[in-house]
Amino acid sequence: VGVQVTDPQTVHHELTRNVLSTGNLSAYTEIVLRQLDLTEQYAADPTQALATLHDAMVAGLSADSSDPDSVDRLFALAELSFQHALTRHQAPYYLAASVYAYAFMFPDDAALRPNPFDPRLRLAADLYNRGITAGFTTGQEAEVELRAGRYPLPFGELQLSLDPAQLYWNKRQFTHFVAAADLVINGLINRYRRTGIGAPLVASTTIPEPGPEAWDIVAPRAKVPVSVLLRINNVRQQLLQTRLQAALEIYSPSDAAAVTIDQQEIPLESEPSAALAYGLSTSRSWEWEYKGFLFGDLLSKEKTRLAAIEPYRPGRYPVVFVHGTASSPGRWADMLNDLQSDPLIRERFQFWFFFYDTGNPILHSALVLRESLQEAISQLDPNAQDQALQRMVVIGHSQGGLLTKMTAISSGDWLWDQFSRQPLDALTLSPEDRDLLQRAFFIEPLPFVKRLVFIATPHRGSYVAGNWISQQIARLVQLPGNILRVTSKLATQNPDAFPATPVRAGSVYAMTPGSTFVKALSPLPIAPGVGVHSIVAVRGDGPPEGGSDGVVEYSSAHLEDADSELVVRSGHSTQSNPHTIQEVRRVLLLHADES
Repeated sequence: VGVQVTDPQTVHHELTRNVLSTGNLSAYTEIVLRQLDLTEQYAADPTQALATLHDAMVAGLSADSSDPDSVDRLFALAELSFQHALTRHQAPYYLAASVYAYAFMFPDDAALRPNPFDPRLRLAADLYNRGITAGFTTGQEAEVELRAGRYPLPFGELQLSLDPAQLYWNKRQFTHFVAAADLVINGLINRYRRTGIGAPLVASTTIPEPGPEAWDIVAPRAKVPVSVLLRINNVRQQLLQTRLQAALEIYSPSDAAAVTIDQQEIPLESEPSAALAYGLSTSRSWEWEYKGFLFGDLLSKEKTRLAAIEPYRPGRYPVVFVHGTASSPGRWADMLNDLQSDPLIRERFQFWFFFYDTGNPILHSALVLRESLQEAISQLDPNAQDQALQRMVVIGHSQGGLLTKMTAISSGDWLWDQFSRQPLDALTLSPEDRDLLQRAFFIEPLPFVKRLVFIATPHRGSYVAGNWISQQIARLVQLPGNILRVTSKLATQNPDAFPATPVRAGSVYAMTPGSTFVKALSPLPIAPGVGVHSIVAVRGDGPPEGGSDGVVEYSSAHLEDADSELVVRSGHSTQSNPHTIQEVRRVLLLHADES
């Protein structure tokens, strides 16, 4: 007997190794094997060794439910069963690992609960969670199948129930589950995991059927992070038998963040980053980016241009993200990932995304934004009972910032007068066309928009929009039929109402420095009572006043009357920059505190 001096890392590794982190058994489990002289048998015949250990555990619990040796054996059985399942790919042993781990964590007598500082407690939770995932896998690309029925265990049978109502969420049905633990995330800077109990899965759902009741702010193909619990009442008592009764329970973030087990509130494990990344990997969002720029009718048949990743939550302030040119809601992924993983933000805000055809005239896109927001408010809260909905935050990047501004201005006749020599009422137009122009040019602030955040927004135009290449690309944009019809009628039926040189309608032309649109919109002030915050991206280390982000110059993005301005050393796509995200977080917390 002796000791050998070594480095602390080696000792720590020896004390903390386990089957999940290294593939090797923990020291706790090895001690149990040695105490029962099962080490060699487990190496030669693990199935028989596990059966012997199970019988020893049952004998101990039968004699004394508080027997500490039996508690140690429960943990060892959980880890050994999981390791054996890894080697043999046998689902019954994965499920057995979950059962043993549950019995270790949740004794029938609350007085026998494990010491919360026992490192085995967290490992038991992980074995339980992973055992559920692996025990119900179909073997096809991380797919998990959840259903009621009888499942074999190495020592008997598990009779599972599942309430069919658990498979429904937000008027949709869960159709497909994927194990979050089996997903490697690409493209997101951070991966967030809310630790607790329950197997973290990513769920797909049915798409709501069209109809008068089908309006839904949740994205049609949203992926939902869910937690699956295997509840086994009186588990240690049941382990004395060969047939166990248990229930599968499915929880989404909109259901609960915690679950009660034996009068304890236990947090549910969830992987929101995995759900976000999985959803974006199967989304049409990316293909919309350039198609939505070039083809102005691409999204015209969408029921709504607003999308959320979870159902409307009364009492939480809506935050609306508006993307920029040749972009999509997917470009907000890192910001959403960080914000929704912050409990101070998550508990007070809900996130919506506006998507639009970015090559279209900005006035038209802004009109669609305003009317989409108005529709959402009327659909979600027709009786105006939710005060949080009346304090919306709108965040716009690049062109999206120009749309954002037009949710909170009063234009009067100013905008129209910059484009036309004659009043709208004096023009020869159909009632339908006149109404469209009235709604697009004569803007009043939305009463529920209370704060704006501009990110890299070209208030005075983008020098890139004015270059030759951008102008040539802009010529390829196909405008929607209703806009082509109106512009054609304006020119042919009202030749004296507009300048001899026609104003080109697409967004690129509008964002060209010195354009009629830029000169018309930039001097209009934000409505009183609306908070204004600006995040300006500038590349390099030089004075920001003379710099740019490669697309927008500081002088164009700067707002003299903003409540705050942050210069971020970044290129134009600054939505994923940590300084940008932290500034948005600061503004949101300010909004919550002032509301």
